[in-house]
Amino acid sequence: MGLMDDAKDAAEATGKKVGEWADDTKERISDKVDEVQADAEVKKAEAHRESVEKKNEYKEDLRNS
Repeated sequence: MGLMDDAKDAAEATGKKVGEWADDTKERISDKVDEVQADAEVKKAEAHRESVEKKNEYKEDLRNS
């Protein structure tokens, strides 16, 4: 029975490692998605700010004309 127990222990350890690897991979992907979404939000905000600045500059030019 010693060989069977050793094989069972090895299989359980391997299964545990695979599970941990899968969890780590899932977490890394989730972190990357969060990072990409945050970058997109920043770019959107910057574009909005630039749009507002251009609009305000145009309105100021009209007032000064």
